[in-house]
Amino acid sequence: MPPPSQAIVAKVKVQLKLAIARLRMVQKRDEALAKNQRRTMAQLLEVGKIDSARIRVENIIRSDIATELHEILELYCELLLARAGLLEAPTCDPGLEEAVKSIIYAAPKTEIKELHQVRTLFAEKFGKEFVIHAMDNTDGKVSEKVVKKLSVTPPKEELIVGYLEEIAKAYGVNWPRKTREDLGEPPEFMDDDENPSGGQAQKNLEAPLLAEDDEVEARAELSKATPPRTFGPSSPLHVNPPSPSTDNIHPKVTLNHMELTPSKRMTNVTVAKKAPEKKESISDGIPDVDELAKRFAALKK
Repeated sequence: MPPPSQAIVAKVKVQLKLAIARLRMVQKRDEALAKNQRRTMAQLLEVGKIDSARIRVENIIRSDIATELHEILELYCELLLARAGLLEAPTCDPGLEEAVKSIIYAAPKTEIKELHQVRTLFAEKFGKEFVIHAMDNTDGKVSEKVVKKLSVTPPKEELIVGYLEEIAKAYGVNWPRKTREDLGEPPEFMDDDENPSGGQAQKNLEAPLLAEDDEVEARAELSKATPPRTFGPSSPLHVNPPSPSTDNIHPKVTLNHMELTPSKRMTNVTVAKKAPEKKESISDGIPDVDELAKRFAALKK
């Protein structure tokens, strides 16, 4: 007696979650390895070992294809998790047939063990014939991208050259090396009557340089110049700066060219705040002449 459908669906959901985590981890690992392999390819191109680089670059191409396949399978696993309720039906839902058959088709050809478990659970759920049809892709329900990524055909020459050029460009390697033939023949210079002579041509070349020097000097003088005071928008409120020789306690304030005088209250407050403090000096201990006279008059009495 086959196990109940709900129990199989629960196991499928668990294995799908584990498969997603494993697929992501494998993708990160492959990306790190691909970076090291690309650096090695750049070194081979730099030293001129082109044949060795052409052979080794196929490993990078195969690794990139595997990474793309893992991304597709990860999307299918997420789709099955989102529509897990449809897996409880006795037959495969048409909306899930492509994802289910693609995983069954690709699982034996990958290193993801969790996908092998999912394939086994699908065989228990939908039967062996369903799995055989998926492996043979008789009805064409398996994704074309999955079939193409799992093909064992060697990469084309254009793809190999394109990979090598991109790697060389990314790591600053001159490959393919530019030769003199690739650059073309140098232009021919002819001295005709229509063309200026050597001295005149030299003057024509120096003219723009002199004009650029004059422009640079003019900009330098303009940057050093002090702008006029009337330059720019003028404000109706203006406060005169204090004089350098005296303390200008009450600055003049003008509004529309009219001087504004402070009120009596403002003046009293300002005077109270700025009242001069009495400073002690050596002459403070000496009495005044009038005071001495008063003292003598008091003694005579």
